[in-house]
Amino acid sequence: MAVILHVDMDAFFAAVEILDHPEYRGKPLIIGGDKSARRGVVSTCSYEARKYGVHSAMSIPRAVALCPHGIFIPGRMHRYQAVSKDIHRTFFEFSPMVEPLSVDEAFLDMTGCEHFYDGLESMGRSVKERIRDVSGVTASVGIAPNKFLAKLASDWNKPDGLLVLRPTEVDSFLMELPVKKLWGVGQAAQKELRRHGIHTVKDIRNCSEQWLTKMLGSLGQHIYRLSWGIDNRAVEAPGQAKSIGQEQTFPEDYADEDLLKGILAQLADKVGWRLRSHGLYARTITLKARTPDFSTFTRSYTLKHSANDNDTIFHTAWHLFREFRGHPLRLVGVTASNLGPEERQLSLFDDDAREQQLSKVMDTVNERYKTTALTKGRSLLYNRKKSR
Repeated sequence: MAVILHVDMDAFFAAVEILDHPEYRGKPLIIGGDKSARRGVVSTCSYEARKYGVHSAMSIPRAVALCPHGIFIPGRMHRYQAVSKDIHRTFFEFSPMVEPLSVDEAFLDMTGCEHFYDGLESMGRSVKERIRDVSGVTASVGIAPNKFLAKLASDWNKPDGLLVLRPTEVDSFLMELPVKKLWGVGQAAQKELRRHGIHTVKDIRNCSEQWLTKMLGSLGQHIYRLSWGIDNRAVEAPGQAKSIGQEQTFPEDYADEDLLKGILAQLADKVGWRLRSHGLYARTITLKARTPDFSTFTRSYTLKHSANDNDTIFHTAWHLFREFRGHPLRLVGVTASNLGPEERQLSLFDDDAREQQLSKVMDTVNERYKTTALTKGRSLLYNRKKSR
């Protein structure tokens, strides 16, 4: 039986800020921009802020309306990346098979490592304790026979949670879950399922795979298999990865161009960090967009030279986004593919090469000093523009 462990840091950006600023502890902390930022975007928030309905990808004005007494601060991505690198290094103390998903989560294939621990709960506690020792922040951990179930389990008892799902426990765990807990089921799909009286995983199981596929296309086949706990994807270590991507699903339709531009900038920064963390460069950048009717579109562009700097990724994605401007969207994503080592010798007289070299220097300095000693400043530029 496979043993897959999913680590999900608890409100990671907010946790790092509270670590550096203990006076924020126990207060509603919202990260993404100053309270006066008219078009800022919430990156994340503390659990105290979530009680007021604040969530990631929400506009700052909306967050202010929901939580006017909250503490609003801009993000410090290089600080979060420095802490994240410390955490991600510790994963290899437990397993050689690690699949980073973002700065704050990863899958570990722990199959065959069970004999090192008194039980799976002991395994999970060991990972959690090591993360806390190294970083000072908490993580929630889920352990299950596959990636889908492990990710569900890590989200079950947040924050600082631990849940082990054994094969004999999967059915009872899944049956009463709402359909929105299944990967890929957004509001449009939920509405269509509700129209047919389908509200829970148990309801999906009472349908045939053929009927669901006829109604929802490939999504129907996908959710039918997930409803039975089936997920055959392997944990992919970075050397195996064919692409690196980040995407954001919104709680409602977003059409505001500045809001979506800010979200794309955040996604591009995360993709760039993951590429540089693994010493990879990308030739192709892909934009993913999902409309309210659940139609999904992708647009790709192949660069003249491979790159892994944030600016190249962002500007390429924003160029690809042009046909979606002004249209409401449910999801956007940025993916880098055609991965490999650097293809050419860098020259300081080459603009693209300078951006790549600058990103490397910034990562090195900020990792060493555990602070935002150097920052590209695009997010600060956005904040200034949004505050006008």
